[in-house]
Amino acid sequence: MSAAAEPVWPQYAGTKLLEELKKNRRTSSRGARSFTEKALRGGSRVVMINLNRRNVLVGMGAALLTGNPSHAEVSASDIAQRLAEAEQAGRVFGLHALLASQGGRLVFEHYGKGEDWARGRPLGTVAFAPDVLHDLRSVSKSVVGLAYGIALAEGRVPPPEASLYAQFPEYSDLAGQPGRDRLTIHNVLSMTLGLQWDESTVPYGNPANSEDAMDAAPDRFRFILDRPIVAEPGARWIYCGGATALLGQLIAKGTGDDLPTYCQRVLFGPLQFGGFEWHRDRRGDPIAASGLRLLPPDLVKIGRLMQAGGRWDGRQIVPAEWVKRITTPVVTIDRERSYGYQWYMGDIAAGASSDHWFGGNGWGGQRLYVFPSHDLAVVIHCGNYGKPGREQQRVVAAIMAEVVLPSFVSRT
Repeated sequence: MSAAAEPVWPQYAGTKLLEELKKNRRTSSRGARSFTEKALRGGSRVVMINLNRRNVLVGMGAALLTGNPSHAEVSASDIAQRLAEAEQAGRVFGLHALLASQGGRLVFEHYGKGEDWARGRPLGTVAFAPDVLHDLRSVSKSVVGLAYGIALAEGRVPPPEASLYAQFPEYSDLAGQPGRDRLTIHNVLSMTLGLQWDESTVPYGNPANSEDAMDAAPDRFRFILDRPIVAEPGARWIYCGGATALLGQLIAKGTGDDLPTYCQRVLFGPLQFGGFEWHRDRRGDPIAASGLRLLPPDLVKIGRLMQAGGRWDGRQIVPAEWVKRITTPVVTIDRERSYGYQWYMGDIAAGASSDHWFGGNGWGGQRLYVFPSHDLAVVIHCGNYGKPGREQQRVVAAIMAEVVLPSFVSRT
């Protein structure tokens, strides 16, 4: 895989992020300045595409839709003005799409224009819109986490406490190696396998990068399961795209459908997605960890589904208990963030209170944030794939702190 994949995210959040944003506050609007000080003390081949414009939100640019009366005071024009100021000042760049939903309704929608890639394949200059697909990169992992919970409720995949190697009897020679009997599906879901895996310090494109080595291996699953144990299982978070590949394979083995087909049947279809693509590797296997492309309004639907405890249009799509479980911290990543089951989470200080969030992160500036206390879901798509991770995070931080959150956090 190329730079399309995700390394461990640079530690550029909380206090460090606040310090960086304070450097820019002289050129910010007054509202953005005050919020910055208060709020961030403390994140190929195509399988399928079926665009259905009846299921796509129509319209481009910034849009204000009437939602819950308690949220009706949100001003799209204020958000749009702050966004324009941040872009003009150079703190936000490469933004392809920004959407915010509160109270179950889209309250802000912005689409830009710029160079884009489909998991490393250049697409040229793209005019983004509600019906234009965008890479999720590693936000794909969070979607896989949801699909696993649905399959678990159907009795198709093993529970978290199940032995990992027992699910892959074809690799019985590996299962007998010392220490491997302690690894469970829980460790896979939470990326606490303790296996030797490096997607962060070794550049993509280097054969020593674990993701590249997995892609080059004759049998990717043997490669993953054969990694040396370097840490106590469950003790430490080690970012591992191979873990998500295992989940995708377990879903396929248990349901009889490949990952994209299963997600379409149990998740994308019920939520009436307008279309999607899921890239495959050179062997034809779906790239579970980072291969999904969705329409921006459909990623918002994932956020809304999570806000509603897995319910959609009166129907329980994802078990409520699973939604709670995957967004409950299992392991600490750093001072600012924790990890559940394929989902990140943390807290942002806002005045005298603290706001909890959970969501998905993807390389290049792809984000899904859910703030339960504000009934808020935010989707960000950027094309900063070639920028260093810290620079990508600075852009995302500016979007959240200076552009989006002042319209929500400061009012409650």
